[in-house]
Amino acid sequence: MTIHTQNALKFITCGSVDDGKSTLIGRLLVDTKAVLQDHLAGVQRSGETDLALLTDGLSAEREQGITIDVAYRYFNTEARKFIIGDAPGHEQYTRNMVTAASSADAAVVLVDAIKLDWKNPAMALLPQTRRHALLVNLLRVPSIVFAINKLDAVDDAALAFKNIEGALRQFAQEAGIQITAMVPVSALKGWNVVDTTNGDQAAWCGYTGPSLLSLLEALPNTPAETEVAFSFPVQWVEKFHDSGVTTQGRRVFWGRVATGSVEPGQTIKVFPSGQTAVVSQVLSATRQPQNKAAGHSAGIVLDREVDVSRGDWLLAEQGSPEGQRQLNTTIAWMDDEPLVAGRVYWALHGHRWVKAKVQRVVHRLNVNTLAEEEATELAPNAIGHVTLALQEPLVTLPFTQSRILGALVLVDTATHKTSGAVLVN
Repeated sequence: MTIHTQNALKFITCGSVDDGKSTLIGRLLVDTKAVLQDHLAGVQRSGETDLALLTDGLSAEREQGITIDVAYRYFNTEARKFIIGDAPGHEQYTRNMVTAASSADAAVVLVDAIKLDWKNPAMALLPQTRRHALLVNLLRVPSIVFAINKLDAVDDAALAFKNIEGALRQFAQEAGIQITAMVPVSALKGWNVVDTTNGDQAAWCGYTGPSLLSLLEALPNTPAETEVAFSFPVQWVEKFHDSGVTTQGRRVFWGRVATGSVEPGQTIKVFPSGQTAVVSQVLSATRQPQNKAAGHSAGIVLDREVDVSRGDWLLAEQGSPEGQRQLNTTIAWMDDEPLVAGRVYWALHGHRWVKAKVQRVVHRLNVNTLAEEEATELAPNAIGHVTLALQEPLVTLPFTQSRILGALVLVDTATHKTSGAVLVN
């Protein structure tokens, strides 16, 4: 097993409501000694430790016993550092789960054994389990782990694990989801979460694989998109500075390299103006000259003054996609109002805002049957194919080629709420 020690693994827990996501994270934090004693004492209820309270920090979450917003927690082992996002399971908070998944290296989808007809090999999975699994797959989360939870509460853990595993594999095959691993756990008891045994491992599920934590320690980080032509969304334009770095009085364009890499002498073009220039300097965050690749922040100085503003893109002169004014997309709809043809939204791509009109709802995905059904609208939490017409062109790639160039966010023009996650087809 390869242990990836250099970069922290950012993963989320997701799945249906009350499947034990917050409890699982609390178990990971407690068993890896990442919780201080005074914090642990503060989550005692009736003499018992309520592990879920270690992540449910909002007063509304504690009052209702649910997770509403994504809570990030940090811990590390001897092998690796971790950043966990505890995503809510309720349908109405799907937008929060999508936000967390969009930047995750891995997703742990929890499945509650006691909510399923686990004695039946042909059991039906919960709709929200299917929806979250479909969403993390759509968002190209590199590693998807199913954790079958609460097996301590069933009469025959081995049979339950076998049948639920079979149902998940059948669903994944139909949906085109690549499963990284399937692991039985009891978040409440701590079985197979950090330690691989609960005393007699052979008698529990017949599972002989690694614990959940051991699996997470071995997962890869999301690879940087270095094979795609250089692209760079400009976040900030710096006109004056006293850093001591010689820039010949020219402006520095700051942002994060989205794809490819950049170095001095490289010819770039500005989108949307189409002007070209040569990269004079590439600066690190500490303003030291340093070439930068995808995933790293940089300051870029050009050899001449060209009109560049926040929201513009710097692109490789050769091999970059052309601007598009019509996009065929897959949308995960998260607004309370349905998505219908004719509506206009703000679309955010990188740091660029343009108006986007819904031309047509092509179809919606039935999360239960995975069938593509004809539709004229997308209801809240629905997933479907939609054609968008843009007021101004955007430079995009299919999401299957680039998680950055192929992703947009739709924002309601009146309320400014995030309405939909858009993946370019």
